[in-house]
Amino acid sequence: MTDMTDDVVARAAELLKDHRASIDRLDAILIYTLGERFKHTQAVGKLKAEHDLPPSDPTRESAQIARLEELAIQADLDPDFAKKFLNFIIQEVIRHHRQHQS
Repeated sequence: MTDMTDDVVARAAELLKDHRASIDRLDAILIYTLGERFKHTQAVGKLKAEHDLPPSDPTRESAQIARLEELAIQADLDPDFAKKFLNFIIQEVIRHHRQHQS
């Protein structure tokens, strides 16, 4: 390889390293954010169980999905992906809420 090619490859490797470091930081943010979110949904589940409220709230769930689809569009994220992701989270939350009612 020529020196110029070596420089281009080295620069690409450095950029790749930087992107991966950012991805790693963002993954950590996602995990901690989900952890915090589930702390609150666990508290909601306990509250619902104490007051004999249903584990799911379809009206709120629909509103949340619509809200997050709009946020996804604003964030340049595929809204279908955002909807699938939120549906997964909602189903997990409902599962937790049902456990509290058992």
